[in-house]
Amino acid sequence: MVFSPTIFHKIYFNQMAILNKIRQKTAVLILVIALALFAFILSGLFDSQSSLFSKSPNVVATINGKDISREQFMAQVEAQQNPNATSNQIMNQVYEAQVRKAVMETQFDALGLNVGREQMRDLLRTNLANSPQFQNADGIYDEAKLNEYIANLKATSPEAYQQWVDYENNVSGGALQQTYFNLVKAATTATLAEGALEHKLEGDKVDIKFVQIPFSSIVDSTIEVSKSDIKSYIEKNKKKYEVEASRNLQYVKFEEVASVEDEEEVQNKLIKLITGSLEYNNGKNDTIAGFANMNVDKAESFVNENSDAKFVDKFVYANTISPTIKDSVSRLNVGDVYGPYKEGKTFKITKLLDRKQLADSIQSSHIIIPFAGTAGPDITRTKEEAKKMADSIFSLVKNNKEKYAEVANEINTDGTKGKDGSIGWVRLTTYNPAAFDPDFANFLFFNDKGSIDVVLTKFGYHIIRIDDKKNVDTAYKLATIERKIEPSTETEDKIFRVASNFEVSVEDKDFQEVAKEANLQVNPVSAVKVLDENIPGVGNQRQIVRWSFEDGTKVGALKRFSTPTGYVIVQVTGKNEAGLMNVQDASVTALPAIRKEKKAKLIKDRINASTLEDLAAAENQTVKTASAINMKNPTIAGAGREPLVVGTAFGLEEGETSKLVTGTNGVYMVQVTKKTPAVELDNYQSFANQVGTQKLNTVTTRLYNALKESADIEDNRANTVQ
Repeated sequence: MVFSPTIFHKIYFNQMAILNKIRQKTAVLILVIALALFAFILSGLFDSQSSLFSKSPNVVATINGKDISREQFMAQVEAQQNPNATSNQIMNQVYEAQVRKAVMETQFDALGLNVGREQMRDLLRTNLANSPQFQNADGIYDEAKLNEYIANLKATSPEAYQQWVDYENNVSGGALQQTYFNLVKAATTATLAEGALEHKLEGDKVDIKFVQIPFSSIVDSTIEVSKSDIKSYIEKNKKKYEVEASRNLQYVKFEEVASVEDEEEVQNKLIKLITGSLEYNNGKNDTIAGFANMNVDKAESFVNENSDAKFVDKFVYANTISPTIKDSVSRLNVGDVYGPYKEGKTFKITKLLDRKQLADSIQSSHIIIPFAGTAGPDITRTKEEAKKMADSIFSLVKNNKEKYAEVANEINTDGTKGKDGSIGWVRLTTYNPAAFDPDFANFLFFNDKGSIDVVLTKFGYHIIRIDDKKNVDTAYKLATIERKIEPSTETEDKIFRVASNFEVSVEDKDFQEVAKEANLQVNPVSAVKVLDENIPGVGNQRQIVRWSFEDGTKVGALKRFSTPTGYVIVQVTGKNEAGLMNVQDASVTALPAIRKEKKAKLIKDRINASTLEDLAAAENQTVKTASAINMKNPTIAGAGREPLVVGTAFGLEEGETSKLVTGTNGVYMVQVTKKTPAVELDNYQSFANQVGTQKLNTVTTRLYNALKESADIEDNRANTVQ
């Protein structure tokens, strides 16, 4: 394009005019830019919910204004890892401990409680007095050793020193808590007036006649309860129906279970191991020996090469053999094989290696002579020196029990020292080759009572003596090859395809209808909380819980999850926000209560009787009696616990009849036939003491919970801990 001079001049002068205006309005321009930047920053703050308007994602919780940092929290979780607990369980334990610490520290700070230097020294002395590490040569606690230990930690290991600081804090925290509880208990007393009231509640008695129209006399199905009734009941009882945010889910499980074909394949492989096989190898056929015709001395290596479980070199009695094979194995000849047979989730074959008459229990003693490498660094004698020493001692003690005991008590360094070398009883049924030296055990089990000899084990040379044997019976040595029953790759692929097809089908169809057509079970799960980790029927599936609470997960959302045994396809069926429980969930407890209210009104509206006899006749009930009722335990014989009815009775004079009273189990009319006041006492101290004890028990069991309930706790775990 070619510009004419006139057009070019117009563009040039327009641009200059704009620049000139900008120069003139510089202040306005700066203000506009500043406002734009400020608006941008504000939008970022709102979008990210920054620390100006919400807690930092690095704060796990805030208790009474004190933050628990994520770094501090996770460090403690890591330090308390336990194979017997899940990560979430440990996190919850750490969280509760931190909350308790913060709640109690608020009280300590308010009262000015602290642990002084001298008190801390006393606490450490109490806790560490029995620790050999901090004792002197006389076995007495030595504070200088403790100070040396702490100084060494501080100089050599910051991590270990911090652990010590944490330990001291725990000790002082426990002491402060005990002091606080003791202060509260010291101020928790009961007056004589309270004792007199306690005596009156127990001692005042009334005898009554009454008529009960039980709620059960009206069939539940005749009472209509609407959703609005339940809503109204929830509003009247808000505290009872306050709930955390939760999710309702449903899922279908696809388990990777071995097919019949997979099981047959496992059995066929075991049969091949029994009979042997012919394999082509390096241009020629090799015959692979089978388990059935294999020498028993080769069984151990064969089992270890071909089994999912290692060989156990141990004799067992028939009563400890699996009931599945006990009778069959006991009839085998040595060298014979039984199987394949199914046991649990495995197939097995078992070969009988040996059969012997063995004692179930053996009592023995030993003298041990360790050598370098079999004991601590203070043992320097060589193996040869130890053998020479053992032989020398053996000749001295083999026929002399007194000398045997004397030497054992002198030179043994294990738990038999001072016990004449006695090991006690060893049972064949509880013998564990992994924990008890097999060479030692072999001497015990395969020699007669009274035998004594030098035996080499991994602990050194022993002079073993068999002192007694009992319960001789037939024992068997077995070699078992087992193979786990697991799904094949083909089976796993098939299950994956079935799960995938279901997942695709439910994208635009009803979850339950598709599952029904495919003959799959739908598993509903209600009220899953944000910090839950267990899904009933699936186990620990924290990933499902996290997904269900993500902002992008709507009602109806679907997702597939892997489990240790296959897959689950999960759908969110409901989102329950924090606040009051929804009508459906609340109906479980609200319905019975509302029905009682409506039944009580129906009963009262239809009754005109003013005497017990008229009421009983009108309602086809009987006039009943109850004696010696007190306020301490407001229970009416034949009617149950009825505090309001008993309270009404105590408000009547003798001979007076009440109006209709709505109780726990029905509607009542009561007449007092006798009132017996409590016997007046000269002193009510014993009852005051009784009340005081009750109060002290309440301090122990309820004080912390009361403090926690009144504390300002902001739980941010759902946003900071995954």
